Amino acid sequence: MIDKRKAKLNMKVQWTKFIIVLLLYLVFLYWVKSWLGLIVVPFIYDAYISKKINWQWWKDHDGPIRFVMSWVDAIIFALVAVYFINLFFFQNYVIPSSSLEKSLLRGDYLFVSKLSYGPRIPQTPLTMPLTQHTLPIFNTKSYVEWPHWDYRRVKGLGHPQLNDIVVFNYPAGDSVMMADKYQAQDYYQMCYMAGMAAYGNSVVTDSMSAQEKWDHYQKVINVGGKLIKDNPGEYGVLSSRPTDRRENYVKRCVGLPGQTLQIKNKIIYLDGKPNKEPDNVQYSYFVRLKQMIPDEMMVNLNITLEDIFSMNANGYMPMTKHAAQELAKRTDLVEYVREVNDSDRVETGKVYPVDAEYGWTRDNYGPIWIPEKGKSVKLSLDNIAVYERPIRVYENNTLEVRGGKIFINGKETNEYTFKMDYYWMMGDNRHNSLDSRYWGFVPEDHVVGKPIFIWLSINPEDVGPKIRWGRLFNMVDNIK
Repeated sequence: MIDKRKAKLNMKVQWTKFIIVLLLYLVFLYWVKSWLGLIVVPFIYDAYISKKINWQWWKDHDGPIRFVMSWVDAIIFALVAVYFINLFFFQNYVIPSSSLEKSLLRGDYLFVSKLSYGPRIPQTPLTMPLTQHTLPIFNTKSYVEWPHWDYRRVKGLGHPQLNDIVVFNYPAGDSVMMADKYQAQDYYQMCYMAGMAAYGNSVVTDSMSAQEKWDHYQKVINVGGKLIKDNPGEYGVLSSRPTDRRENYVKRCVGLPGQTLQIKNKIIYLDGKPNKEPDNVQYSYFVRLKQMIPDEMMVNLNITLEDIFSMNANGYMPMTKHAAQELAKRTDLVEYVREVNDSDRVETGKVYPVDAEYGWTRDNYGPIWIPEKGKSVKLSLDNIAVYERPIRVYENNTLEVRGGKIFINGKETNEYTFKMDYYWMMGDNRHNSLDSRYWGFVPEDHVVGKPIFIWLSINPEDVGPKIRWGRLFNMVDNIK
């Protein structure tokens, strides 16, 4: 009698668990709008109620089988749990470079929310958890390219807002040369530089028509691309990466869809109005030292060894305005401190678009209209280089320019309506950041998530404390 009562009570518990799990799973399917997942329901029912499948058969064995399979079971469960948590809820991200200093520092570990902007349904769902695109040790792809699903984003809490710090996939990372020293470089910049060195530097474009200039820069990039592809011993093999497998970048969103952005003397203007600079914005300063800066002063002014190496190599280093002013006061340490300007002709690389020449620089750029979903832009040979990549690459159209006319999907046109929103991302370390000024717009399908707080901060340098205790659990939204 007692056994029957226990069995009945146990069954009630199992039904309760089954109903709770089923309801949560149905809510999840409703959220992601994928009812194909209903095929899993019979298996959930069996795991709690019918128990026709012996899911943990290995518990009936003794010795090595039980020991090994218990670990396999735990590892598989952990990997699957991490996969879904990282995919739909949150992900950890470590700041690898100094492009956002001194707002976010190298060695800051971020808790990145996928819910803030809505998680993406994976385009390459078959991937090894905890990897982005490459398996460590084996140095091979960590994902399978089939199946490949179209971009779709689950409803989230909002959209990127002006001056948000955003994690996104690197747009120019669709093509990568696989040699180690070139994997982090912009392939399109490499093609441009190689093409100019081999062909373009000897050509004067001042008297060319718009069509001739277009043809010239297409030839420059094609020549450079061929030189790189024909030299795999130096550059490695050219590899392509789907959107969600490209490198993760983190920058500040300084331009929203539909806004017209212009940079004048380093200040960003949106629709003609200046945007507030970050509190800890950095620019490069020429510095000549009489003697080394003391360690204590470097810590107080947030000057890193990387900054000092930059100064030793180039004669200039990035600093906040406050740090530059304080350093300039120390005439016992420095001969001079002077901000770098366009007139100094510091080599910075080709700004976007690489297949045109508008006379723009990193400090004086634009104006440029940021595409907005459902809005149209008038196209001409004067602006087609700006919008070619969004139209052709991000929105999968064919685009040609011939006889002074523009053809999209084989039809002559002077207008295009965008299918996605786009954003303009820049680093707070303005003179030491490869950002939208160099590779253009960030499409909405590249947006990964929003950093919420710093959960760990490890100083990668020998100067200062190893763990930056004062940064732990700082909210990223408070970094203005």
